[in-house]
Amino acid sequence: MINKQQTDYSLYVCTDSGLMSCRTVEQSVEQAVKGGAGVIQLREKSMTAGEIYRLALRLRKITDSFGVPLIINDRADIALAAGCAGVHVGQKDLPCAQARRILGREAIIGVSAATVEEAVRAEQDGADYLGVGAMFPTGTKTDTRGVTPELLRQIKSAVGIPVVAIGGIKKNNLSVVKQAGADGIAVISAVLTQPDIESAAREIKQLWLGR
Repeated sequence: MINKQQTDYSLYVCTDSGLMSCRTVEQSVEQAVKGGAGVIQLREKSMTAGEIYRLALRLRKITDSFGVPLIINDRADIALAAGCAGVHVGQKDLPCAQARRILGREAIIGVSAATVEEAVRAEQDGADYLGVGAMFPTGTKTDTRGVTPELLRQIKSAVGIPVVAIGGIKKNNLSVVKQAGADGIAVISAVLTQPDIESAAREIKQLWLGR
């Protein structure tokens, strides 16, 4: 059983089977977790619901063994069916309050936000954390809205839940979002495209932690 109060958002890794350097999503997730990822989000836009569900079951064996929450992108129904820790929803997805009704109070629910108003509303609706961005240009999501470091700082000041910065974050720019007050960073390519995913995850987490 994942204790959501103990969730480590400092390095949050989203899957992308089209970008990973290894053969399977399972391998990429295991390496990322070994490298220090505190949260894994299953985000596979080209898979069917059935494929995501079956993959979630396989990934849970890995993440559960490390005590790391597995979050499903968009689909609260799949998160519930696969017994995952929670769901992440965007502004156009199932509202946070309804996702909470489906998954219950112990689930981790994250909400994407790009304005102070969206962030405050998400917290009021019961979100456990925010995904704020895009901080920098990114090729993995085409419909993003830009967020400046100053806006990130304003969002962080307006809410009491963890704020995870997302969007084009790499080793050479993560200090910008850290200085703006983010509690963690969500990445895809900065970890999964690297030849050694475990080492890449470890390096970027150590940079984030200032080690």
